[in-house]
Amino acid sequence: MISLPLTFLARPARPAAGQEAWLLVLMHGVGSNEQDLFGLAPHVPPQFHVLSLRAPFTMGHGAYAWFQFTVEADGTRHINVPQEEQARALVQQSVASAARQLGIPAERVVLGGFSQGGIMSLSQLLTQPQSLRAALVWHSRLLPEIAALHAPASAFAGKAAWISHGTYDNVIPLTSAHAVRDRLRALPLQLTYHEYPGAHEIRPEELRASMRWLEDLTLPAADGTYQ
Repeated sequence: MISLPLTFLARPARPAAGQEAWLLVLMHGVGSNEQDLFGLAPHVPPQFHVLSLRAPFTMGHGAYAWFQFTVEADGTRHINVPQEEQARALVQQSVASAARQLGIPAERVVLGGFSQGGIMSLSQLLTQPQSLRAALVWHSRLLPEIAALHAPASAFAGKAAWISHGTYDNVIPLTSAHAVRDRLRALPLQLTYHEYPGAHEIRPEELRASMRWLEDLTLPAADGTYQ
């Protein structure tokens, strides 16, 4: 059993003969816990180890956050910067440690998350692109507070990102997804962007499409590299 600096749930990979194992690290939204996205594990392609992390800051019984924040009347958000810095460091440590213990190279690591967990996934991609192959982001936003930490554009060659959002999301507005899309379009990575008719939730068709995207990531190209 692997050991990480964050509490987690795990499902081992079961790759078919000739397949290589991959790692998918999932992070829940604010006020939830590691059980939440671990419920998606049966839908994840079997060649993936699935780890679902628990955020480090307690909000209440069974409720955790990657960082606390406030929202002003005009929708402006202010995050607890020291908490975000600590959580981001813990995520980086957890991803690196899990990959090392499972023997998975960075080019077969995917980091995924919903809402605030998606923020953490995006932040890892943008600040530590060398540590993963792709980010899977549902209903999330960028953190302007870490813009100065983004890696140079050249570091994103060969990376990939899935971004999806609800057109009626009443928690994180659709304009936030557009900002993510526009930021990633400026980078030399493979971007898959979708909008779904729903609120702040992962719709069934959204889940199916994102799992197909995961599966496609594992298909080798003609030169032996990954798509």
